[in-house]
Amino acid sequence: MSILVNKHTRVAVAGITGRQGSFHTRLMLEEGTNIVAGVVPGKGGQNFDGIPIYDTMLEARLAQEAEACTIFVPAAKAAQSILDAIDAGIRVISAVTDGIPIHDMLKVKQLLAGKHVYLIGPNTPGLITPRQAKLGIMPSIAFKPGCVGVAGRSGSLSYEVCHELSKANLGQTTMVGVGGDRVQGTTITDLIPLFEADPETKGIVIVGEIGGTDEERAALIIKESCSKPVVAIIVGMSAPTGKAMGHAGAIITQGKGTFASKVQALQDAGVKVVRYPKDAAEALLSLL
Repeated sequence: MSILVNKHTRVAVAGITGRQGSFHTRLMLEEGTNIVAGVVPGKGGQNFDGIPIYDTMLEARLAQEAEACTIFVPAAKAAQSILDAIDAGIRVISAVTDGIPIHDMLKVKQLLAGKHVYLIGPNTPGLITPRQAKLGIMPSIAFKPGCVGVAGRSGSLSYEVCHELSKANLGQTTMVGVGGDRVQGTTITDLIPLFEADPETKGIVIVGEIGGTDEERAALIIKESCSKPVVAIIVGMSAPTGKAMGHAGAIITQGKGTFASKVQALQDAGVKVVRYPKDAAEALLSLL
C-alpha cells in the first residue's frame, strides 16, 4: 500500500502546457501516474499528449473525477491555483512552486483550516509512491517500491536518503517532501499517523533540518502513538543562530528549532538519529 497517492489516484496538472509543467508531466507519466486532466485557463478544449485540458480545476474534477493535483504555476498565481483546487474538492495538492508570497500562503492556510485536504508544499519536490504515482519533480532513479515511509523537508537530501535505502533493498511505500517554506501545508507531524496506519510501511525515515518546530512536534506523536521504528537525519549542525540557511523555514528563533533541540526531542522519543544518508539505511536495517 502507500499513503496519499497510488496507481489509481486520478491526477490533474495545473500549468500542464508550461515549460516545467510539460516536462515533468511526461516524467510523471513514465512513473505510472494516472494523469487524467490538465488545467490551463484559456486553453480548455485542447489537449496535451492526449490528456484533455480544462479552464478550471473544478471542471477537471467534475469531468474526470480528479482527486489529486500537481501545481506548476508561477509564484504570483500559484496561491490562487491552490485555492481553486481546495474549492474544487481536490484532496491531495502538490504545490511545487517556489517563492509564493507569505501573505498569499496565509490566506491558503486560513482556507485549509478544518478541511480534509493534504497540501504538500509549497516549495516541494512533491510526493512519490514508486512505480505507481509521482506528483512532483523528484528523480525516479532514486526510488524503488518497498516498505519504508519517508517524510522530508529537504528535497535533495530526501533523494539521497531514498537512494541509499534503495541500494540497501529498503524501497519506499511513499516519500513526501513537505517543503522548506515558512508557511507550509502538510507537515512531518501530519504524516507520521498516516505511515503508522499503513500496513505495508514497516519503518519511517524523517529528513529534517534546523528551523521551525515540526520535528519536535513529530517526536511527541512518535513517542505517544507510533509503534514502528523511526530513523531521522537532521541537517544544519553548523548553522549560525538567527540566520536563514537555504530554505526560508530554516531559521532558528528564540532558542527553538536548533539542531540540538531537534536531536534531543527525537532521541527522547526513541528515534535513532544519524549523521549521513548511508547511516539512515544501515540504522533502519538494524531495526527492522
